Amino acid sequence: MSLREKLSGTIAPLFTPFTDSGDVDHESLRRMVRWQHANGSTGISIGGSTGEPSSQTIAERAEAIRTISEEIQGTGLSFVPGTGSAKLNETLELTAAAQEVGVDAALIITPYYARPTQEALYQWYATVAREFPDLPLIAYNVPSRTAVEMAPETFARLYRDFDNIVGIKETTKDFEHFSRTMYACGSDVLMWSGIELLCLPLLSLGGVGFISALSNIAPKAVAETYNAGVANDWDRARDLHYGVHPLVDLLFVETNPAPAKWLMAQRGLISSAHVRSPLIELTEAGQEKVLALAESASAYLTDVNI
Repeated sequence: MSLREKLSGTIAPLFTPFTDSGDVDHESLRRMVRWQHANGSTGISIGGSTGEPSSQTIAERAEAIRTISEEIQGTGLSFVPGTGSAKLNETLELTAAAQEVGVDAALIITPYYARPTQEALYQWYATVAREFPDLPLIAYNVPSRTAVEMAPETFARLYRDFDNIVGIKETTKDFEHFSRTMYACGSDVLMWSGIELLCLPLLSLGGVGFISALSNIAPKAVAETYNAGVANDWDRARDLHYGVHPLVDLLFVETNPAPAKWLMAQRGLISSAHVRSPLIELTEAGQEKVLALAESASAYLTDVNI
């Protein structure tokens, strides 16, 4: 199976479940992986923005990667953990831990807070690529979180220069940016949208799948949307796309992933709605909004059947 085939489909970017006391809840994490597999997701990611990576130690993130790696054995799920950090040494350490357990690719966020130049971004990714020549790497462009945007030309340069830089997760609402990146790289590049309502449109430009936080509450609907799109059943795909709009709004009632965690704790998938500081758990006002949005699109929520 080619890498494109392996990574095509719906890769669920999991939130990291915690216990009420704030420890990583590995039992809930395993249950989440089984639930994703049972409801159509074709891959798993963790450690992206939804996973609260900046509130965890590298050791905690590495242990979560090992837990998922064990849980997906024999399932056919792909595994693309986020292994980036604001620090290069931490990025290299966590990427090495991911490579050790045999992940399919590593998702590397642009270094946040420092606001590096485009040349600095090139050098950052080039360093990681040289360190792991046999590991497929996916850049993660999310300027709303990092305060820096990778230009299409910068990523295209990396894509041309390093065989192991294979794709990019674009989390920007500027859809022209998607098109310019695809144009600069060519149709072989692997591209995903991290903006929920741009996942389906990206298929028309040559995207290979969805990496959508919506999978944390509605993996079946996300998978069915992708499957309908690639089957050219656009009426069904659009029905699903518009049907889940309230659930997308639900995810961002307050800072992601607090709303999704609260809902899935209520639904019994995870043991606690705990989020780590500086985030706070969903407020009472937020809970009311989440319940109303969930009720308005209840047909698209996935049953907890694990």
